Formats: sequence, structure tokens, C-alpha cells
Amino acid sequence: MAVLHQKLFSAADNLRSKMDASEYKNYLLGLIFYKYLSDQLLGKVVEVADESPEEFDTQEKQAELYKGLLADEDIRGDLVETLIDTLGYDIEPQYLFNELTAQAKQNIFQLNDLNKAFIDLSFKYVQFNGLFDDVDLKSKKLGSDDQQRNITITEVLKKLNDIDVVGHSGDVIGDAYEYLISQFASEAGKKAGEFYTPHEVSVMMARIAAIGQEDKKLFSVYDPTMGSGSLMLNIRNFINHPESMKYHGQELNTTTFNLAKMNLILHGVNDEDMRLRNGDTLNKDWPTDEPYTFDSVTMNPPYSAKWSPDDTFLDDSRFNRYGKLAPKSKADFAFLLHGLYHLKDSGTMAIVLPHGVLFRGAAEGVIRKKLLEDGSIDAVIGMPANLFFGTSIPTTVIILKKNRTTRDVLFIDASKEFIKGKNQNKLSQENIDKVVETYKKRENVEKYAHVASFEEIKENDFNLNIPRYVDTFEEEEPVDMVAIGASVQEIRKEKEKLESSLYEMISSMQFDEKNAEWMKGALEVFNRGK
Repeated sequence: MAVLHQKLFSAADNLRSKMDASEYKNYLLGLIFYKYLSDQLLGKVVEVADESPEEFDTQEKQAELYKGLLADEDIRGDLVETLIDTLGYDIEPQYLFNELTAQAKQNIFQLNDLNKAFIDLSFKYVQFNGLFDDVDLKSKKLGSDDQQRNITITEVLKKLNDIDVVGHSGDVIGDAYEYLISQFASEAGKKAGEFYTPHEVSVMMARIAAIGQEDKKLFSVYDPTMGSGSLMLNIRNFINHPESMKYHGQELNTTTFNLAKMNLILHGVNDEDMRLRNGDTLNKDWPTDEPYTFDSVTMNPPYSAKWSPDDTFLDDSRFNRYGKLAPKSKADFAFLLHGLYHLKDSGTMAIVLPHGVLFRGAAEGVIRKKLLEDGSIDAVIGMPANLFFGTSIPTTVIILKKNRTTRDVLFIDASKEFIKGKNQNKLSQENIDKVVETYKKRENVEKYAHVASFEEIKENDFNLNIPRYVDTFEEEEPVDMVAIGASVQEIRKEKEKLESSLYEMISSMQFDEKNAEWMKGALEVFNRGK
């Protein structure tokens, strides 16, 4: 990961002075994604040709092999067909990332060739439509004219070329995105928490959402505010048949929607296994056709966002059983109810929200009471402050289920257990394990967890503020007044010694008539003090 970060930092140097982080991350991530597609294709060519990876160990050799095979009319058709069947796309040799980089190294690269590469891929294959729209190669921010823009992208290509995106372990787009935000996020960081859930939080939520469902042969996940898609992707690490997993997601921001689609493709998710939509989750329900309920729902919606419900929303199937709508100024419960509506009876939902949802009254109090009466709220987990990009507020992860046989709620206060970071706090593996194990055991843990009965919650007027249920107060040790008194006496004696010594020193000083008045005053002050 260090190499990835180093290369990104270096590539960003060519863009940082020209635009803010929210813009240049689009260029870097778009180019990394295209490089992944190109590099993956070359690796597949070596495999299809049944050649030795050791012999074809550089992209230059792989590209030459590809060109040679395509030049053979007897082989070309079958090769392209195989690439499309296995990868879902092909790329013309002149548009390969390493070919464009080779031109950049010789200073003969032309922006138009990269633009043609994007158009060719997007035009031929529907899954890539719009994915490169944010890599605006005509933007004047890259340079005032074509020559300057050419120079800028030339330098970026050369620096990104050495990143091993195919061999990178982990979430390439997520790792790259998180690094870019954390390092350069003066602008992008303002709302970054809305579309990237820190990896450790994502892992914790995924582990809980998968509990009891690990052996399902077919597993479906839904994220109505999917951001970069990392929450959905993490689920597959904790189930036993990830190859048959289906991904359903929606995202309002088009740039972020494209980011999520790139992320899923980078993780080898086939087009037929993902169903993604660029749209407003709250304004109109989706999906409304089969399947519309899912084994797991994971969400990190924008906190306390505004929304525009009218009275017709009270008839909406997502909200009509709760008596009230979430307030227009705070859509938190609207997001929660949307996700819960799309959860299977046997499924688990995990959502990140600000603490206000736990105790605010009015309409939110009515909705919360109904959820508790239905037994839908399974657990409330208090998270540390400053975990998310762009906001320092502490958050809560709420776990929801349907058809529970009990209405109790497990409260976990994990707010004090984290690794303090320079800009953002983080969860350690031990912090995550403790939350998950406590959730599984569902037992009281002093100063950490409490299983509250429905009656106990009712007595608290359905207020779920965590300190009402988990007492983390640490009593101070009794004060030894005798010891303090003795210490005060010692300090006074020491003070008297110092004053006496200072008095003697001033008294013995030689001084002229000009300073006589000042010395007299100083000695009088000392005498009064005694």
C-alpha cells in the first residue's frame, strides 16, 4: 500500500496546484481504473495464449504478444471473443495504458489518443458508459491550451504506470480514494464522509451483517446510499459463497456512482451480478421489482440531510406504518426506514447515523417508538468521534432486524476504544473484534455493554441515548486530605525560606541614591508579606 500511496502523491503533484482535491481525485481514479482494465487484459492474453507468465513478465512483452496474435487473422476473432466472454471487454492495442505511457515517455503522447481510448471503450460496452466523464481532458484547469494539458497528463501517466493495480491486495479504488482524501482533503474532505466509509468501520458493519447468514448459497446486499461501494464489497469477505453474491446499490451523486461502479468492476464483480442506479433514494422508491428485499442492507447516508417530502409520502409503503415522516431538515430516519423496508425477514441491516436519532423528539420520537415496539432495533453501537472524513462528530451504528422474538436492545459503548490519529481516529483489529464478539454474546459487560429490556426502554420514554444504559463513569479515588494538608505546610515552609533568602539578598545589595527609593519600597513589600 505504501507504493500505491507514494505513486499517488507523486502523480497528484502535477495536479494539486491546478485544482482542488475533489477534482483531481477524479482524474487519478479514472486513470487508475483504465490502467487496471488494460493491465488485466494483457494478463488474460498471456493466459489465453497458454504462454508462461515468467517469460512474458513485462507489459511491453505482453503487449507485443497481443499485437502479434491480433495480426494473425486465424486467431484474432477467437481471441477477441474470448476476451469479451471472460472480461466483458477488449481494448485496441494502440489504446493500451502501457502504449500510451510509452508515448508519454518519448514525449509524443497526444491527449486525443487517450480521449479516443475512453470513447472506444464506453461506446462498445454499456457497462463503461459515463465512467470516464469526470476525466475531462479538455478542462482548462489542466492547462491553458492543448500543449499544456498534454504536458500535465503526460507526467501523470508516467507516474501512475508503475502502480501494480492488478496485484494490489485490497480495495484499490477505496485505498486510493481514502489516501487522496486524507492527504489532500481541504476541499474534498468537507463531505467525504458521505461517500467513503473508513475501512475499519466498514469491516465491523459487514461482519455483523453477515452473522448467521454465512452459509447462504445465494446472498444479496443492498446499499441505497452506496458511495464508493466499499460497504457492499466488504460483506463478501465474511460469507462462504462470495462468488454467487448479488450487489444492488443506488447513489445520487453521478461522480460517486461512477466511482462505485469502477470499484465493483475492479473487484471482479461481473456486470450481471451488479444492479446499480444513479438516482435519489428518498424521492422515489427503488427497486420496486424483484428482488426488492435483500439479505443484508448496509448504509452510511449523509447525516441530517434535507429532503422534500409532501403528504403523499405518508402513503408510501416505506413510511406509512410509522405515523410520521422524518423532518424535512433531517432525513436520517427516512434513510433508515427505506433500508429497513428493503430488508428480508431473515436479514440484517447496519446503518451509520449521528447520535441525534437516538434521543430527538417530535416526529423522530414517534418513529423511534414504533421501531422499538416492533422490535426492529436489535443493537445500538456508539462509535468514537472523528472516525469519518469531513466530520468530527461521534456516530452510532444501528443494527436492525425483522421478526425478532424479543424487543430488547443491546447497547455497546465503543466510543472510548480507538487509535488516536493525527487527522482521523481509527479502530484497531482488537477494537473491531471486541464489538463483534460482544454483539454475538449479547451479554452485559461492565462499562461497555448492556442488554436493555423493552420495559427499561419504555421507562426511559423510548430515549436510546447510550449513557442512559451503559454507565462508563469512573469514580475518582478518595482524596487524602491529611496528605494534602501536610503538602501545603511543606510548600508554605519552602516559600518562607525562599522569601527570607530573597530578602537577605536584596538587603545586602549595593545601590546608588537614584535607586534608593525603589529598594526601600521593595523591602517594605517583603516586610508586609511577612
